[in-house]
Amino acid sequence: MRTVERFLALGLSLGVLSACTKVGTAPGPGTEHPYTQAHTLRYAAAEDIVGLNPLTSTQAVVSSLSQMTMAWLVRTDEHSEPTVPELATEIPMQKNGGVSADGKTITWHLRKGVTWSDGAPFDADDVVFSTQQVNNPANNVVSHDGWDLIAKVDEPDKYTVIYHLKKPYSSFLETYFTTAGANPAILPKHLLMGYKDLNNVPYNSLPVGIGPFKYEAWKRADSVILVANPTYWRGTPKLQRIVFKIIPDRNTVLQQMKTHELDLWTPVAPHFVPDLKKIKDVTILTTPSFFFDHIDFNMSHPVLKDPAVREALRYATDRKTLNDKVRYGLYLLNESVVTPASSYHEDLALVPFDIAKGNEILDKAGWKRGPDGIRAKDGVGRLSLEYASSTGSPDTDTQLLLIGGWWKQLGVDFVVKRYLAAVMFAPAASGGIIYGGKFDIVNFGWGTDPNEDLSNLYACYRFPPDGQNDPRYCNKEVTAAMDHAKEHYNREDRVGDLKFIQEQVDKDVPTIVLDARKEIYAYNTDLKNWHPNPLAPFDDMLNVDI
Repeated sequence: MRTVERFLALGLSLGVLSACTKVGTAPGPGTEHPYTQAHTLRYAAAEDIVGLNPLTSTQAVVSSLSQMTMAWLVRTDEHSEPTVPELATEIPMQKNGGVSADGKTITWHLRKGVTWSDGAPFDADDVVFSTQQVNNPANNVVSHDGWDLIAKVDEPDKYTVIYHLKKPYSSFLETYFTTAGANPAILPKHLLMGYKDLNNVPYNSLPVGIGPFKYEAWKRADSVILVANPTYWRGTPKLQRIVFKIIPDRNTVLQQMKTHELDLWTPVAPHFVPDLKKIKDVTILTTPSFFFDHIDFNMSHPVLKDPAVREALRYATDRKTLNDKVRYGLYLLNESVVTPASSYHEDLALVPFDIAKGNEILDKAGWKRGPDGIRAKDGVGRLSLEYASSTGSPDTDTQLLLIGGWWKQLGVDFVVKRYLAAVMFAPAASGGIIYGGKFDIVNFGWGTDPNEDLSNLYACYRFPPDGQNDPRYCNKEVTAAMDHAKEHYNREDRVGDLKFIQEQVDKDVPTIVLDARKEIYAYNTDLKNWHPNPLAPFDDMLNVDI
């Protein structure tokens, strides 16, 4: 989902069965297992895709593929921090003059001698063009948060770009052409200039980038093929080929891990970990995550504007049982919209599971049960809620059954409507369910960044299509705290704001935080030198091999 920044939308379930052809099993030199194909990595994410250009495609899997193929100013380190210069030659800071003393001018010095994967030279024209495309209102960009602070762009020479900001922006490194989230990449001007918008151009099906790999083919409903990019400025990667297999159903992914038609599955839902542990020569790796699972209330709908309804539904959601039965106890119970992986995390007291308390809240708020047991309130309506969900996953089905059972005890008419993930997370202009506001309740996962700028998710001015505030939550004091935090580069100036934001969002309940995730990866033990970080697992692929 675009932020043009840092937030990855991950559905808890994805799609339909996909037929995949078993590939050969002849091992290569140096591999331990007969099913390993030397220097070819086969992986899946239990997800289909709708486009490969991260400017307009908001899916987490596209972000992962883009880390390997697209053009970035900055990459992330092992701690998910954007500290590794890629097409920038250094990280702009106030101490090196890259950020001005007033925080409103950012200077990017660009790497010379770099070429796009089609052989064309890269220079400042591409960065300026790409900045214009992010802020082009004709493009289906999910959020302009941070980008709309750029008042002017200067290009004093072909290897220098200067951003003049309207005000300081502390999350510029996490936002401006970095791999630390679902951000837009730098685009090749020579291929895309002249289009009025980039929503449906041929480039989106097979982008040209600057990474260790380049796209070779996208076989719809089957696979995306990446091959080593021999012109990549850091050198040629050890892997020669990466096959992303399009398998929207998690049970099918599990089966192909068992038959060793796949070498890697990421991200793995906890539901499948017990079965994966039984597979010989498969490693399970977990890392702390910046993602949290959550239920969002569409507060533009009259029933859900009532804070009593949202509070009662939180009391009637047994998050411990969901974690135990759906996540196998692998995730962390958490009340805050900032996860324990972050240094800004506030350890808020968990709201207990208490259906009696939920009923008491609704009684006092004037929600009366009808003859059918469903509550209604004069002037507001019936407590009938449509819960939007993705298709094709047993763990999600279990979760919905549990939640529906608890909420019905409150007098809620609970209706589930399922969609393909590509429809769920499509931009508002493309008919997306979440960003188009076509739901009462929805749940998926947000991923934040180490700087914890939450304005794109919860600021008053970030309702879709201008951001990813899908609950349509607006608390002006919270928005002011977010804006204050964004304007201060020093951590000590931000801590108080982040503390207030977490506490107030918890009180207002636009969201029920279900858990803080752990990133779970399952892979063939022949895979070597892969060290994923939670935000950008494919950011360090040069020495990875199998």
